[in-house]
Amino acid sequence: MYRLSPIYIVVPLVLFTSTTHPAYGNLILTAVHQYFRELLAKDVQLRSVDFRRYWFSSVLNSFGGQISALALPLCAVLLLHATPAQMGTLVAAQAIPFALFALPAGVWLDRRSKLPILLVSEAIQGLTLASIPIAYWLGLLDIHWLYATAFILGSCSVLGGGAEQIFLTFLIGRDGLIDAQSKFAATDSASRLLAPGLAGILIQSLTAPFALLVNAIGFIVSVLNLRLISVRDPRPAPSDKHPLRDIKDGFIFIWGHPLLRSLAWAAGAWHLLFYGYSALLILFATRELGMTPGMLGTAQMLGGIGVFASSVLIKPLSRRFGAGVTLLIGTASTAVGFVLMPTIPAALFGSPAASAIAYAALVFFFDCGVMLFFMPYMTLRQKVTPDEFLGRMISTMRFLTVATAPLGALAAGYIAEHYSIRTGMACVAAGGVALTLAMLLSRPIRSVRP
Repeated sequence: MYRLSPIYIVVPLVLFTSTTHPAYGNLILTAVHQYFRELLAKDVQLRSVDFRRYWFSSVLNSFGGQISALALPLCAVLLLHATPAQMGTLVAAQAIPFALFALPAGVWLDRRSKLPILLVSEAIQGLTLASIPIAYWLGLLDIHWLYATAFILGSCSVLGGGAEQIFLTFLIGRDGLIDAQSKFAATDSASRLLAPGLAGILIQSLTAPFALLVNAIGFIVSVLNLRLISVRDPRPAPSDKHPLRDIKDGFIFIWGHPLLRSLAWAAGAWHLLFYGYSALLILFATRELGMTPGMLGTAQMLGGIGVFASSVLIKPLSRRFGAGVTLLIGTASTAVGFVLMPTIPAALFGSPAASAIAYAALVFFFDCGVMLFFMPYMTLRQKVTPDEFLGRMISTMRFLTVATAPLGALAAGYIAEHYSIRTGMACVAAGGVALTLAMLLSRPIRSVRP
């Protein structure tokens, strides 16, 4: 049975004890040091310096991503007074590169070493985020600057994100994917628990653009760290096939595999709904519930506990029911979040604070479901794909699953603009229920066993 990691208890205890009782603090530090030595001895992945470097960069990017996920839309909502339609366009701008570049990116990734692509991608993301506070300081920041930023970040995600997934598979092997994903989920939960609160404080005290500098610095540190990894994935053998032929082969491979075909339509429909939900969530929290950046950051922190809960649940659920059923549980959990979020009143039981608590509780439930959906989804598609198809499979799946996402964001923004924010979110909720029922009827997903 998965146990709560002692780090969540011991670190605060060490900090407190070392300041009040130095002698006892030293004893605890010695015990912690011994614990981590034993942990490294038992865990094959943690014994690898290269994996620890990769994991450290993952932690940095996870923390930075949580900050920018709150700061970027708040730049639009609070500083530029964006309308629902503009928020839909902003979210769509980050997804459009998947439709434009995902297919050629897959061919390119299958013909190149992955680590250099990952390094360049993270460097560009850091510089792009750093441009926002500079533009704000110069008085140049407007909604079109944010559109361009979102588009560049999405483009880097297409290339860098694909390279990252393939490089991880090469670094640890397919058999280690579930174990590695559970480690990443545990640290993601820590970032979800701490980063939104930090982001809320930074935004409230320094404004949202300058909070994005933290993420930009994290990307630069991550690049410097990843450069020290000694493992290099081999450059694939040169291909004499036309890129269009490779793209066609990627489609044929996925279409001919029942599980990948089912995962493609399911994830595509889920992304359509998720991007519509994301386009309206910050607007809903700030304008319908009246939450300040500090309140919003604190409420979002509860999502970290949801991510941690998913890291605790993923292994026993996968062992007991298989990755397919675990994925279905995650889909149903997100559908519950879609349905209940727009029903929160501005003052639950006559109290805005109660509404904020209800919002935070649903963030916990939703984020747990997201991770229970994505961890099995990513593991399943990589386990059934041979090495020579990994790049094309990931990029083709990204095209099939995220290409429709801008339509979800734009449609939600249009409905919210012409009717109301709650009406737009209610439409997303109806789609979430329909998707959950459709996936329950999918035999290839339902039948995956431990």
